[in-house]
Amino acid sequence: MRRRLLSSMLLVAVIAVLLLGVPLAVLTVRLINDEVAQELRAEATRLLIGVEYSVSQNQVIDSTQLAKNYPDRYVQVFVRGYPLIVAGTPPPAGRELTEEARSESGYVRISRDSAQVDQDVHARLVLTIALAVVALGAAIGLATVTSRRLTLPLQDLTKIAERLGSGDARPSKHRYGIPELDLVAEVLDHSALRISDLLAREREFATDASHQLRTPLTGLTMRLEEIVGAATEPAIVREEGEAAIVQVERLTAVIDELLAAARRQRHAQAEPIDVDDVVEQQITEWEPAFRRARRSLVLAGDRGLSALGTTGGLSQALSTLMENSLKHGGGSLTINTSCTDKSVVIEVADEGPGIPDNLGPKVFERSVSGAGGTGLGLTLARALVAADGGRLELVKPRPATFAIFLRQTRDADRHRVVSGPA
Repeated sequence: MRRRLLSSMLLVAVIAVLLLGVPLAVLTVRLINDEVAQELRAEATRLLIGVEYSVSQNQVIDSTQLAKNYPDRYVQVFVRGYPLIVAGTPPPAGRELTEEARSESGYVRISRDSAQVDQDVHARLVLTIALAVVALGAAIGLATVTSRRLTLPLQDLTKIAERLGSGDARPSKHRYGIPELDLVAEVLDHSALRISDLLAREREFATDASHQLRTPLTGLTMRLEEIVGAATEPAIVREEGEAAIVQVERLTAVIDELLAAARRQRHAQAEPIDVDDVVEQQITEWEPAFRRARRSLVLAGDRGLSALGTTGGLSQALSTLMENSLKHGGGSLTINTSCTDKSVVIEVADEGPGIPDNLGPKVFERSVSGAGGTGLGLTLARALVAADGGRLELVKPRPATFAIFLRQTRDADRHRVVSGPA
């Protein structure tokens, strides 16, 4: 592209120089010749007037005096009744320039050598050519600077585009002082930000999915282990098989929740849910694991509560809190449900050592873990609850007590929703 710009700009410059220089050179030659001819004509006219005056005064016309008055000229004077008067040396053949002036009594003819005129013409032509060369040089310099100013930003933009294509989505913030190129650079920077955001979302989704799917898969594994261990007891196998089916359904719900969260659509899916059903389902799911750990699950508080949210989001948040308690807590785990004027509150508390003071303010931050975990569980749990319009808070660090606040459904009984006809 740079070569094209240079060649096109040089071609335009050459055409401009030719269109201006050639007519200027021709005009210069013509002006010089016309000026010389006019000068000779004026000299001939003045001499003719002087000769006629001398004749009228009966004065002698001296050729020597004429040669002195008109040096470098060849003068011929003819007056009726007088012989031809000649002064000076005639110019070489083929190089003479001649002009004359006539009257009734005679004529005067003046000639000069054209060598000096040709030198003047050559000097003017050389000057014109020099100016043309200077103009071409300036055009070459301007074309070089302009092509460099245009091509270097384009090469830079090409490198930025290649970098975006390779996955390096850092905005360059380069500007070049050319509105069109600055607009392209700005668009590329916006695209880099969008690509960076998309890549971050993909990585976040992959991380969240791996973490969120691990919990239901762990529960499903426990159910399958129960089934294998009770293979000779059909009743237990049936019970655990039904629980495994519930676990698979929950796994499907988790996948739907993750996809919806990735599309930023979960908040619009919030609807009235039965809090008791979700809590009891989680207790049923986690009871075998707590029993093997010689710990108990306790359900307390009000029953028949209804809140706005999604079953998958609340289930996943409760599952995360119960899993954290199983891994890092101790003693009985108590789930207490209650309601206030506007919210349904679900508290999850155990009797373990609690959360260290230095981790308390940062417990919901991503990748913050006090026991070698991934540091994603509480972050994702809070995000899921927030997507349903609720809040997940740490209300007491020792022993660890978490509370989920959900919006209460609008109902005649603001504390309980009783199923069945009124």
